Amino acid sequence: MMTVVFWAFAALALGGALAVLLTRNVLYAAFFLLLTLLGVAGLFVLAGADFLAVAQIMIYVGGVLVLIIFGVMLITRPVPGVVSGQATPNRLITGHRNPWLAGGVAGTLFVAFVGVIVRANFALLNRPVKPWPTTIDTIGKQLMTEYSVPFEVISILLLAALVGAAYLAMPKK
Repeated sequence: MMTVVFWAFAALALGGALAVLLTRNVLYAAFFLLLTLLGVAGLFVLAGADFLAVAQIMIYVGGVLVLIIFGVMLITRPVPGVVSGQATPNRLITGHRNPWLAGGVAGTLFVAFVGVIVRANFALLNRPVKPWPTTIDTIGKQLMTEYSVPFEVISILLLAALVGAAYLAMPKK
């Protein structure tokens, strides 16, 4: 079972990375990067590095990727042949719609997924509750005791980099 899960996460990471390389749309590339980063986080969990998995999701998915998506969405490029300010129709939005078909597909998928979850036998839920050893506990304690000085130095370095980036991004007068 673990082998199947490993190959699923590996396929997700590699497929997402390949899609990032092959797509021409920057917004789609950002969403494929999301799949790649989630696949890598899943591989971290399987390797027993749960702290790296959480850091991967919080830092890269939660911070960097959201910043990239906002940057892509806020940068507007004029489309040739379109008057500025004039909305261009999107075929997916203004095309033919069938709400009954969409509702049927969504309802069928919902029922199927709920059925799979209800019938699933989760091995972790059948075990007696006991403290699960994680690396997050160990790393957190070490960051706040043994490595508190390097941790603070790195935070000051990151603050200086942030201030420098803000200074460089300011418009010149």
